[in-house]
Amino acid sequence: MAEPRTALATGPDEPDHTAGRQANDHTSDPAPAGRHRTYDGQHRVTRSAAADTDPDGHVRGDPAPERLTVWATAQQTGPVQRRGRYVPDSVQHPARMLPAIAAHAIAAYTQPGDLVLDPMCGIGTTLVEAVHAGRDALGIEYESRWSDIADANLRHARTQGASGRAGVIRGDATDIVSLVPAALTGQVALVVTSPPYGPTVHGLVRTGDELDIRDNRYNDGTDRGNLAYRDLTGLADGFADILRGCHTLLRPGGTVVVTARPWRKNGELVDLPSAVIGAGVRAGLVPTERCVALLAAVRHGRLVARPSFFQLQSVRKARAAGTPMHLIAHEDVLIFTKPSRNTHAGPPGASSTSDGSRRRR
Repeated sequence: MAEPRTALATGPDEPDHTAGRQANDHTSDPAPAGRHRTYDGQHRVTRSAAADTDPDGHVRGDPAPERLTVWATAQQTGPVQRRGRYVPDSVQHPARMLPAIAAHAIAAYTQPGDLVLDPMCGIGTTLVEAVHAGRDALGIEYESRWSDIADANLRHARTQGASGRAGVIRGDATDIVSLVPAALTGQVALVVTSPPYGPTVHGLVRTGDELDIRDNRYNDGTDRGNLAYRDLTGLADGFADILRGCHTLLRPGGTVVVTARPWRKNGELVDLPSAVIGAGVRAGLVPTERCVALLAAVRHGRLVARPSFFQLQSVRKARAAGTPMHLIAHEDVLIFTKPSRNTHAGPPGASSTSDGSRRRR
């Protein structure tokens, strides 16, 4: 890379692991309305990575208050970020969000005491980072395997003194409004989530006498209604249903943060970020920002890739077949807001909900 200049987001990307008050399960007590702060760009700083980082990638000096679209969320590897903060079984999930991504979004778009929602919470990364930051959190998870681990992670967070309250609801997030207590309607300050990817970019590898590749699927594949097994159109439609429900639960001016990345299938690009933007618009949300969450570390002004085994495997196979594929070094961060006007009106198409027979993650 020739003379790269990289803008780094600092502060929120290094979550505070200090102890706080004892947490309790999330109840229907809503966060007070109107506590969400209007976005003012203060979570952003601009830096020259070559000049302003030390050998470990930490930013030197005071941050400059300028806008930034790059979040330095992989200065530490995923296992290091989760070590001691998450239960060991967390590694079983095929698509774990980096804790630093969730932590940055929570610090950037909420204040202590706000309510954070993840409608596809998996092992509860968003919830754990929220309670450690003094926010309340609620997660929806379709598969009991992952919701059990999310529960364990929240119990573990309480033992570490996390001050926020959180809980997990088992159910289909495409019908989220029927799952969440009515008292929370219009109370959510922030939604942080990510749609599922295919098995080519995630998973768990165990080494021993033989290479053991497993856990790169959400379930055994028999539940074809799971969003993870739908084509791009079906995935986008299901995700739009989820975002419509989030629109209802969000307070006016509330924020939705979605991480997504494209992938290739049979050599063709699957543009998931664009599909997510379309789903958000159909749900009545307004796209406001498009940022980048690095999956690579910044060292001496250069990016140090942190690919998964499955990414490396996919790239190697593609190059062997003559496709010049490169490692993915970031995720798109797509940010939407719920308009403050017409706060009593539902999102477009709100009446066109899926019937109860559709089951998705």
